[in-house]
Amino acid sequence: MAYQVLARKYRPLRFADVAGQDHVTRTLINALEQQRIAHGYIFSGHRGIGKTTIARILASALNCRNTIGSAERPTAEPCLKCDSCVEIRQGNAVDVIEIDAATNRGIDEIRELRDAARYRPARDRYKIYILDEAHQITDAAFNALLKTLEEPPDHIVFMMATTEPENIPQTIRSRCQHFSFHAVRHDDILAELRGIAQQEEVAADDAALALLAEAGDGSMRDALSIMDQAIASAPVVDGKAQLVATQIRDLMGSVPNTVFEEILEAVSANQSAVVIQTAARLLDAGNSPTQISRQFVRYLRNCVVAKIANLTEENNQSDLLQISQDERRRAARSSQLFTEEELTRFLQVMLRTFDDLGFRQEPRFHLELGLLKLVHLQRLLPVEDLLSQLPAPSGASSRPAAAAPPVRSATPAPARPSGGQPASSASVTSAAPAKPAFSPFEADRSRKTEMSSRPTLNNVIPIDQTAGNLALAPEPVLPAALPLPEVAAPVAVAEPVMEEPQESTSAAEPEPVAPSIAVFAEPVATPIAEPVMAPPPAPVMAPPAPAVEVAVPAPSLVATAVATPSPAAGQASGGYDVAALQSAIVNELSASKGHSSAADQMDESTFTIEGNELRVQTTLSAGMLKLLINAEAEKIIKASLRLHGAGDLKLVLLPGSAANAAAKKDRPAAAGSIKASAMEHPIVQQAQKLFNAEIRTVIDLREK
Repeated sequence: MAYQVLARKYRPLRFADVAGQDHVTRTLINALEQQRIAHGYIFSGHRGIGKTTIARILASALNCRNTIGSAERPTAEPCLKCDSCVEIRQGNAVDVIEIDAATNRGIDEIRELRDAARYRPARDRYKIYILDEAHQITDAAFNALLKTLEEPPDHIVFMMATTEPENIPQTIRSRCQHFSFHAVRHDDILAELRGIAQQEEVAADDAALALLAEAGDGSMRDALSIMDQAIASAPVVDGKAQLVATQIRDLMGSVPNTVFEEILEAVSANQSAVVIQTAARLLDAGNSPTQISRQFVRYLRNCVVAKIANLTEENNQSDLLQISQDERRRAARSSQLFTEEELTRFLQVMLRTFDDLGFRQEPRFHLELGLLKLVHLQRLLPVEDLLSQLPAPSGASSRPAAAAPPVRSATPAPARPSGGQPASSASVTSAAPAKPAFSPFEADRSRKTEMSSRPTLNNVIPIDQTAGNLALAPEPVLPAALPLPEVAAPVAVAEPVMEEPQESTSAAEPEPVAPSIAVFAEPVATPIAEPVMAPPPAPVMAPPAPAVEVAVPAPSLVATAVATPSPAAGQASGGYDVAALQSAIVNELSASKGHSSAADQMDESTFTIEGNELRVQTTLSAGMLKLLINAEAEKIIKASLRLHGAGDLKLVLLPGSAANAAAKKDRPAAAGSIKASAMEHPIVQQAQKLFNAEIRTVIDLREK
């Protein structure tokens, strides 16, 4: 008799002989005992795990001549003695038709099958069709089979085996019972190989059998095929083949995992030379870079799992690692050298290296580069560790003081005494809010502290300084050390109105304000409006009227009402504010859809007014200027000029050179935009403060 390979010689003949598919065999045995036989079955799963084998066993059990419970067949297992069981095992049963669907995949073959299915079986109970590789049948052929599956005859049973069940139409799957097969566990393959080695009288140690089981990668047929090849190449001692791990590695062209353990030890010791020397030794021995990287990826995966499962050399039992005990110990030793995050980064680098090797001209260089990256990763510091080492500011927290508005709303405004005297300093101090841990306006507050420390007549605080503190600083700076003399109403009001614009560009409010404003609970309009109701100082009533209307929103208008200011720096000879016109044009273009590039160019350009012409010196060439500033953009610019009272100016666009362009100004972020949100983040503010950084681009990676 001709030689028969191990995968066919030891093919299971009973449900109990199938390894690793207990959930399938148990269900089918119960269905046979209860006579709940479906007309269609789909067996899907990994290659070489028993799909077609179980289909044949089920066919034998359905057509077995002996009934369940008889002396010849006490259980639902086939008897393997009757004519039907013998013919099915030999592959020549007349009523069990096994079809290779990869070859007979067309609609004509399926039509012939459908026509033949109408006839009753010749001898057995059922006519059974086993379709192997059923996913390769065409859609038209499946549609031709659909009606037969929907209303099949009582004597027909279809069994389809496939590795890609998703390629079978849903209409077919919904009419069949679907059994998903599992990959065979490492221990089950190892036990099967050990039993076969004893029956074949092969001397094999556990390391060699474990290597064969691992090479099977969950497939029993693959493991048996490799074992068959290893027995043929093994040396024979006393009439028995001797299987050893070294001989099997040479046969498969694999690398021992001890080499990868050495590489990780060198990476842990930051020894790049040792890593390169080890890789060179492997490559010079004839191992391919692809094979080395593939095995290293698997070894790193084992290390990651060992780290997650907290395995050690002593405690190395885990169902997560389907490898031999020696390999589990080795993976546990390597995992102790690194953290879980480092092992994950190593695995990502080697996976990327493995992908790159298939598309590169010099695979050796890319393998060495990938191994060197593992050493370099040891020298990198995570961003979290870097930020945690930064010196903390003068306060306990780096979060900006954003709780000032609730404190102001919760603190009541102190009432002014009836006699016109300011409230006591002690009452103001007790009502002041707690000092925040950190404020981004610390420099501005220190600048204003120097201004407020200068003695003023009767301790009158100007309106511009008070409004600035209310708008910016979360905590006021109180001149507590200065005495508070009595206020002389007529003299105290008149002099600051005329003198304050000379010290500062902001307008000065002549009304005396008590230090109780430092509480920040009352609006600006309250201290301004109260002197109007006081009867004694008659001259005070006239000046505050314009100040109340325009002091807070537009300080420049207050200065105009009090004293005649000098001409603005941004105005040209024609009386137009060039900077305001440029800003208005940029804003209009930015708000218009499709003109953001034109807005950027207008922001970088130089605006001048010569006679009745508004000359815009750009940084674009003449051709690019026509493309970027098109007719629609010019219409928007002219509309903006008319809106701001400069419609009589003639717009002149001048081409220029990009080399002479000034540095692009960073426009303020729009309220509510992602850039504004990023600028408010504490880490971004800390980076801007420490590294003098600026935000150029913001990418929103949050889930929509």
